[in-house]
Amino acid sequence: MPRASKRKAAPASSSSVTAPPPDQSRSRTAKATSKTRLKESDQIDNLFDTYANSSLGQIDPEGIETLCSDMKVEYTDVRILMLAWKMKAQRQGYFTKDEWQAGMKALKANTLLKLVKALSELKKEAEAPQNFEDFYSFAFKYCLTEEKQKGVDIESTCELLKIVLGYQFRSQVDSLVEYLKVQKDYKVINKDQWMGFLRFCKEISFPDMANYDENQAWPLILDNFVDWKKQKSGGR
Repeated sequence: MPRASKRKAAPASSSSVTAPPPDQSRSRTAKATSKTRLKESDQIDNLFDTYANSSLGQIDPEGIETLCSDMKVEYTDVRILMLAWKMKAQRQGYFTKDEWQAGMKALKANTLLKLVKALSELKKEAEAPQNFEDFYSFAFKYCLTEEKQKGVDIESTCELLKIVLGYQFRSQVDSLVEYLKVQKDYKVINKDQWMGFLRFCKEISFPDMANYDENQAWPLILDNFVDWKKQKSGGR
């Protein structure tokens, strides 16, 4: 057997221990990070392919319904509309691959399970005071399915109000929907009227509407609604 060396072994922290050059260490870290990102990106793309119509290269209404079913979420759940908002989706009922990738990365969701968990946080984000008006405005634009379309038909407006505002302002929305269905003056609702509904729900005491002033810049449809509601309630 060879004789043991009389030199003491250097401690692990000693500079005599060979360490990779800093540049090499950083390079390895960068490669590992890049590999992780690539894997996450691939998972996001694979999830997209699961629900996409291959001939269209997009997730179509049928794909969204399947996605909702897999997540055990109703197709009409407000969170699905919020998901479209997060993706900045341009066409109702369709998600392009770019929209999907941007949305999933923003939500940090690369699997179906993570997406389901992200929906709760997404709802909080969309409902935050600084975001809700933008989401509400998006909901209207998302329903403009034809080029140069400026308004949404009454039936669709009523359904959209229930989805977007109904869970926050149930009494106001129920009354607005009732009025919209019986009135004969309007066949479609425009953007100004739509935004007026939100302002009404947020600012006007209900059901007495004591602080409603028709001399303020309210859309005429809301003046008519208030008159209808007061007559219905036996007021002046």
